[in-house]
Amino acid sequence: MAHIPQQRDRRSAPFVLVVVGTDVHRFDRLVGWLERWHAARPEVRLVLQYGHSRPPALPDATPFLGHEELQRAMAEATLVVSHGGPATITEARRTGHLPIVVPRDPAHDEHVDNHQQLFSRRLGAAGMVRLCESEAELLATLDEGLAEPGRFVLTVDPGRPDPRAEAVARVGAVIDDLVARRVGQRAGGRCG
Repeated sequence: MAHIPQQRDRRSAPFVLVVVGTDVHRFDRLVGWLERWHAARPEVRLVLQYGHSRPPALPDATPFLGHEELQRAMAEATLVVSHGGPATITEARRTGHLPIVVPRDPAHDEHVDNHQQLFSRRLGAAGMVRLCESEAELLATLDEGLAEPGRFVLTVDPGRPDPRAEAVARVGAVIDDLVARRVGQRAGGRCG
C-alpha cells in the first residue's frame, strides 16, 4: 500500500504539479493560463505534464510522466492541478490532495464531448475536487492554495477503510450516475 502523506513539508519551496493526462487532444488553454501565472511567481516550482499540448515556456515541463514518477511527484507536491480525467483525480486524492480540477472543454477542441465538465462539476458539488472553469478561478485557487496549503490536503483516518477503495467507489458511483442520466436522455428522445 502506498504511503499517503498527512502533512506536506512546508519548509521547502512551493511545488505545483499539473497533469493534463494522455488524451490526444491539446489543452493549450490551460498551458497558457499556467505560463501567465508562473511568470508572476517564478519562485514556485511548477511541473507541468502537458501531453499532446504545445510545449510550454516553463522550465519543468514534460510531455509525459511514467507512473512511478507521477506518484512521486504527487506525493511531494504542495498542490495538484488535474484535467477532468477520473484516473488522475483519483490518484491525486489517493496521495492526500484535494485536486484542483480544470475540465477539458469540447468548445475549444480539448475533447470529443463534455463528459469531463459534467463529471468535474458533479465532483465539485460533492466537495471532492476544487473545480475551476476559468482562468480567473484557477489563478485565484492557486494563490489560495499556496497561501493556505492545508485547505487542499485530505487527512487520512487510520481507522477508515483503504482510502483508494473508497475513492474508487465514490468516483465509480458518480460515473454510473452520469452514464445512467445520459442513457436516460437518449432513451427519452426515441419514438416507440
